[in-house]
Amino acid sequence: MAKQPNIEIIGETEDGVSAVRMAQEFVPDVVLMDISMPKLNGIEATRQILSQNTATRVIMLSMHADRRFVVEALKAGARGYLLKDSAIEEVLKAVEATVSNQIYLSRRITNIVVEDYVQMAKSSGSTVYTLLSAREREVLQLLAEGRNTKEIASHLNVSVKTVETHRKQVMDKLGLHTIAELTKYAIREGLTELE
Repeated sequence: MAKQPNIEIIGETEDGVSAVRMAQEFVPDVVLMDISMPKLNGIEATRQILSQNTATRVIMLSMHADRRFVVEALKAGARGYLLKDSAIEEVLKAVEATVSNQIYLSRRITNIVVEDYVQMAKSSGSTVYTLLSAREREVLQLLAEGRNTKEIASHLNVSVKTVETHRKQVMDKLGLHTIAELTKYAIREGLTELE
């Protein structure tokens, strides 16, 4: 890696405490961090480095493809996670990606992260699709698109009173109190887009 024209290695260390100190002193663009380090593990060192300088990008290197390590490293702020058996070309890709403000994960690590995300999404259960009925989602979308109660009633072939009831139920279920809040929620949940 030292022979790469756009990469300069400014330091190496054997333990997490020294890594934090060196990152504070040199303020590198990228830190390649071993997860298993003496004195202070790589996850804690990452937290400390990023609490002092959020511009530094940390790429975790590990022999562990275990879900716990991956998730904790990403929660600590690591922007990449590579297995130690990764080829130098993959390390260079990870450095380029993180410098470009992207997250880079080894292929085996990507599967772990996606599986973890899917499990979390299943267990959280609080999405627009689980909180609201199909009709309530429809009313929410039309409200977010700027339609008034009378237009919505006409569009859905229901009474104005029914639309008002649906709107109140949506607001109660979501804990929102204004049309502006409903609109932001609908956009965030992907029910509608800003035009």
